[in-house]
Amino acid sequence: MRYTFLFILCFIVACFGQAPKTVSCTAPEYHQFDFWVGDWDAFEAGSSARMARTKVDRILDGCVLREDYQDTNGHKGQSFTMYDATRKVWHQTWVTNRGELLMIEGRLEGNDMVLRGSDRMADGKERLVRGTWRPMPGGVREFAARSLDSGETWTDWFDITFRPHSE
Repeated sequence: MRYTFLFILCFIVACFGQAPKTVSCTAPEYHQFDFWVGDWDAFEAGSSARMARTKVDRILDGCVLREDYQDTNGHKGQSFTMYDATRKVWHQTWVTNRGELLMIEGRLEGNDMVLRGSDRMADGKERLVRGTWRPMPGGVREFAARSLDSGETWTDWFDITFRPHSE
């Protein structure tokens, strides 16, 4: 009986007796993508018609960027982006209300955040994807390209400008 009590006491002290460890996401690397944080109206390049509203905020004690994308045609998506300090890369997972999934990774290249990865098309073929976010006066530009030949040639996928949301 006494040993049971001691075991339980040791278990409680081991599990709960120490202050919780916190991960600090305050190093400069965690803030390289802060230029994208905001409440945005999204426009296709060269168009004045708003195509989506996008909100990007910091969650989970500032360690994760969450994007909430609401297209004017009903396409909705969310991405979760974080700096992985163990590998020194940015990682983004994007999911939508149409069952789409994209996982891309990369790093800051100059002033651009460049993330790369691949996805599968409906026929099962792999497609390379490269997305670039660039801060610009009054907003952010995001453009992406895809390749079906292992990166030999690239085709433009989309080109979006984010500007601060206005009612």
